[in-house]
Amino acid sequence: MNFLITGGTGLIGSALCRRLLADKHHIVILSRRPEQVIPPVLAVQQLQHISKELVFDVVINLAGEAIADKRWSESQKQLISSSRFNISQGLIDYLKGTEEKPKLLISGSAIGYYGLGIDDSDVDEEAAGDNSFSSQLCQQWESIALQAEALGIRCCLLRTGIVLAKDGGALAKLLPVFKMGLGGRIGSGKQWMPWIHLDDLVGIILHCIEKPTLRGAINGTAPAPVSNEVFVRALATALKRPCILPVPALLIKLLMGQMGEELLLSGKKVMPKKALQSAYKFQYESLDAALLNIISSG
Repeated sequence: MNFLITGGTGLIGSALCRRLLADKHHIVILSRRPEQVIPPVLAVQQLQHISKELVFDVVINLAGEAIADKRWSESQKQLISSSRFNISQGLIDYLKGTEEKPKLLISGSAIGYYGLGIDDSDVDEEAAGDNSFSSQLCQQWESIALQAEALGIRCCLLRTGIVLAKDGGALAKLLPVFKMGLGGRIGSGKQWMPWIHLDDLVGIILHCIEKPTLRGAINGTAPAPVSNEVFVRALATALKRPCILPVPALLIKLLMGQMGEELLLSGKKVMPKKALQSAYKFQYESLDAALLNIISSG
């Protein structure tokens, strides 16, 4: 099949491209740095540079400014938002102009959609958002992508959890601290951390492609979310290190402000209801198995 991918050089996009190339698919990546894209993948800086004769079967939109790399100043929040909204709207405008439409658009989103709080009840794709920045960001991002439905294109909204991988993501920031034996829970430790192994997130993307009945929001999380306290203890155990230095909530708020409050001190028990109901088989259902795989291969 022919794929058009934005964000194809990021953590998720790179893993997805490797899998698609192994299966002999053809890939075009929209990239600000096309010289960094390695053949046989084709790269374009602008959608207008794509040949009109090229017909895509699937479009996958993963692009966007990293949400957790910098404190959320007003200008940073604007950058986070515009990077997602502008690329997504650009894709929709491009698709409006194509004669032959793709069968599917998979557009990135996040479990931040479900908003703030610590909710011990299962949260599935039907749950509502709130007025927090992360929730409003996801709601607007998704609403742009859903314009594809009016073009006759099936649309899946991938609400990604905390992605566990050896080459980046959350673990890249946590591992150095925990390897030194300086790890501990964050705040109360009761906030949920819906995680997913990178291989399973790629698997769910492929599952969306293979299952034409899937549409709308799809939670990209493993079926066994854990609290922050359980997560950090599992990580420390996997590394054979102590886990005795908690980080007070007040310190997170002082150092990280709104970003820390929304991304680190809050978390709901998000479940992959649609993935499970559509018979996706997880490679890593337990956190211990996922951490063992990543740490032993790193």
